[in-house]
Amino acid sequence: MGENLKTEEAAAFLQVKPATLEQWRWSGKGPLFVKLGRAVIYRKVDLDDFVSARVFGSTTEAQQAA
Repeated sequence: MGENLKTEEAAAFLQVKPATLEQWRWSGKGPLFVKLGRAVIYRKVDLDDFVSARVFGSTTEAQQAA
């Protein structure tokens, strides 16, 4: 089983504030997550996929994807 991270740890990995990650989760714009009761867990593999999907060769390419 891979590494699992809490919201604060996942936010640190992505270099964003926990509140930003929570907003992304609410709006459906962030990485996949697991909900276990009241706990929110981020799988490291999903965070890696989220980052990999945002690799661009230019700012123009990034703007077009947004």
